[in-house]
Amino acid sequence: MRTTLIISAAVASLALAACSQKTENHAAEAADQAGAAAASAANDTAANADAAAANTAVAMDNAAANTEAAAGTVARKADAAADAAANTQ
Repeated sequence: MRTTLIISAAVASLALAACSQKTENHAAEAADQAGAAAASAANDTAANADAAAANTAVAMDNAAANTEAAAGTVARKADAAADAAANTQ
């Protein structure tokens, strides 16, 4: 009886140790996956920031070109108005 109890205790101890190792392995794997997800999110954020900066630069270039074109139109109309005023006198 005593031997059976000792063997049972040893088997239970080994089972508990195996379970503990499995739990540690799962925790390590979960930590690795969390780290990979965080790195992926950081990479995605950086890529999105780069794309946003590029889009902003393009939009600014377009706005500058549109402003320049509008200024040219205004200058031509002012010249035309000045010419018309000079011709009416």
